[in-house]
Amino acid sequence: MDSTEKPSNFLRQIIERDLAQGTYANRRFAGHPADAAGHAAGQPDAARIRTRFPPEPNGYLHIGHAKSICLNFGLAQDYGGVCHLRFDDTNPEKEEQEYVDAIVEMVRWLGFDWNVGGVSHLFYASDDFDFMYRCACALIEDGLAYVDEQGADDMRRNRGTLTEPGVDSPWRDRLAAESLERFEQMRAGEHPEGSMVLRAKIDMASPNINLRDPVIYRIRFAHHHRTGDTWCIYPMYTFAHPIEDAMECITHSICTLEFEDQRPFYDWLLDHLVRLGLVASPRPHQYEFARLNLTYVVTSKRRLAQLVAEGHVDGWDDPRMPTLVGLRRRGYTPESLRLFAERIGVSKADSWIDYSVLEQALRDDLDTRAPRAMAVLDPLELQLTNWAEVFGSTAHAEPCSAPAHPARPEMGRRSFDLTARVWIEREDFKEAPPKGYHRLTPGGLVRLKYGYVVRCTGCEKDAEGRVVKVLAELLPDTKSGTSGADAVKVKGVITWVSASLGAAAQVRLFDRLFAQAQPDAGGRDFLSALNPRSRQTVQVYVEPALAGAPAGAWFQFERHGYFVADRIDHAPGRPVFNRTTTLKDSWGR
Repeated sequence: MDSTEKPSNFLRQIIERDLAQGTYANRRFAGHPADAAGHAAGQPDAARIRTRFPPEPNGYLHIGHAKSICLNFGLAQDYGGVCHLRFDDTNPEKEEQEYVDAIVEMVRWLGFDWNVGGVSHLFYASDDFDFMYRCACALIEDGLAYVDEQGADDMRRNRGTLTEPGVDSPWRDRLAAESLERFEQMRAGEHPEGSMVLRAKIDMASPNINLRDPVIYRIRFAHHHRTGDTWCIYPMYTFAHPIEDAMECITHSICTLEFEDQRPFYDWLLDHLVRLGLVASPRPHQYEFARLNLTYVVTSKRRLAQLVAEGHVDGWDDPRMPTLVGLRRRGYTPESLRLFAERIGVSKADSWIDYSVLEQALRDDLDTRAPRAMAVLDPLELQLTNWAEVFGSTAHAEPCSAPAHPARPEMGRRSFDLTARVWIEREDFKEAPPKGYHRLTPGGLVRLKYGYVVRCTGCEKDAEGRVVKVLAELLPDTKSGTSGADAVKVKGVITWVSASLGAAAQVRLFDRLFAQAQPDAGGRDFLSALNPRSRQTVQVYVEPALAGAPAGAWFQFERHGYFVADRIDHAPGRPVFNRTTTLKDSWGR
């Protein structure tokens, strides 16, 4: 898509400026991550820009990641570039192949691909540990890094505060050769965890604490899901990330605002590695945008894991979770999430997006393509007492039909039968109706949607006085779609399902997981904000054809909202539907 068709933002302006100035026009690309020499030997880069989506494989992607995915892949598409999928797998204790597989699946589900021109651009930081180690050694030899043997408490204390400068480590001025020897010993596994680290040598008095000799390598005797036990030292993310950007020839490294304070280190590191001839020039530049803050949601991986571990939800794919697997199971579509990301835009200012914006994007997508169906969620029996008189038999089934979608005739029609007994919504009958009530009341007329006009003649109650059956007479020659349909004027139309032919189904009425807009604001225990009515399970009746609907199929249940056949529990003959969203936003009203 032409970028001019999209609303401008500061990132687009930066990219367009760089393209106009030819900032990256003379790059060469080896076709894979490489050092400066490798890229110099490669071909001129056909991609006008290169972006990347770099998740750490330590959890499931959530709605905030969807914004970043849409942004990075979308910008690359719009400007004739390529977006890489990169796993920043530098923390072996928390990363698993399960998360790698889930991330790959979700990026593809959202509609994006890292294969361009038959070439895959899926990369792993762990594949380049050797080069990162080489960069670290070069920094040591150049007097820009040193092995520090202070304890963790001393290092933390000597780092200083926002108002006080840090204190130099006693190991800061050790000879480069000595640091290099110690670093090689660290790699060989000769020192225990926590005994020493490699630090960049920058400025312990810097007002930016991130430049006060940050740690760039630590010892970890942990099995890595890709490299096994080859390494026992691992680069810090802040060290690995800019190196990976440079190795992949990324032009615009787009991060969320929490990385803004890390940008000076990003620049410091790459400037020195370019000077040392290790990474190619022009180097990448980092730009930050505001992360997604969505009301009624938590996106902290730690808190999401707590919800799962403590059983507050039924797993990572619980339809109430903001994870992409949860949203998919809830019935959210890739198109709706891309539309949501486009609508909220990109800025550098933090703000809160109301959850209703996400729901409306889903409605706008499903409204155009979800077939319609009738369902009764709170069933009350309606008996048409003159059925045999009109049709000659109580067993007669009168065929009815309706468009699958009112605005899309190409989707065809759906068929179902009206019978002597039907289910209607309990709220569609009142003995003593309030003013303006236009549904079933004693003596009142309504139309059974797509069927006949009926006149209510009374009701039956149980011993407690609860209505258990409504009685009515069918008015002949009033069937929808016939010449007599307009012979009797009515103000009310109600939905129904045949009691003998309709399909029994389970419906899960999902709502927002939290009752507070900002569940963890002000230090609140976010669990105290859980919505006790976030899931209700009801037994319902639906049109007969829905019993055979495939898992993952969407429907608009007329009057009720959008529903999806559950991806896991739904099966032919055992239908289970999740409410995806209501027809309009009425939450909290």
